[in-house]
Amino acid sequence: MSRFIRTMCLCLTTLGFASISAADELDEKVIKELALEAILENPGIVMQAVEILKQREAAQKEKTADQAIQSNWDGLQNDPNAPVLGNPNGDITVVEFFDYNCGYCKRAAPIISKLLEADSNIRLVYREWPILSEGSRFAARASLAAQKQGRYKEFHFKLMSLNRATEESVLKAAQEFGYDIEKLQADMADPKIDQHIETSNRLSGALGFTGTPSFVVGTQAIPGLVSYEDLTQVIADERKKSPK
Repeated sequence: MSRFIRTMCLCLTTLGFASISAADELDEKVIKELALEAILENPGIVMQAVEILKQREAAQKEKTADQAIQSNWDGLQNDPNAPVLGNPNGDITVVEFFDYNCGYCKRAAPIISKLLEADSNIRLVYREWPILSEGSRFAARASLAAQKQGRYKEFHFKLMSLNRATEESVLKAAQEFGYDIEKLQADMADPKIDQHIETSNRLSGALGFTGTPSFVVGTQAIPGLVSYEDLTQVIADERKKSPK
């Protein structure tokens, strides 16, 4: 039986047509006629059915994301290759997947900065996820390598402020910070950096993220840019839950 027919049977049953309880046993032509009759009598039935399907799809995605978070909890929370800002012993962890050439990530940067300033009990884990360009990948590698020379936080926000992250602009920013450029480029070849990026790819795939920025706040997955107000509300909601 076609998906259309199965969907219409679901709509009819959901909206009160309980008599069609064994839809698979009915003649397809009869079902189509009944469905068409129902639609003609009540055109809103289609929108109601679409809304029901959307709600079910959203619920399934939320369930899948929750399972993915639980399955990858340690990788999200405790990856030794991931930079940690804020309070390392904070009562809630916010994980951000980002790309230095992502316009929405640049808009998220001051939101994250404000969050860290306003809440001293936030533990922030950064997941470099360079998916937009070779410049993004170079910037991610340089940023991770810069940890060995200190001041990661300042360098991170500097790279976020660049109009475009390229090899040239990233190295120029590193020089302005006084980094040893030869050491930086040598450290960029560290296998741990490849591991970090590969882990970001794996985790983002498991969570169903398709773009940057994307967040995991406690036990909630949030794809896309989120406002400061919404982010703080999610954090407050997560704090009300029993600790993991």
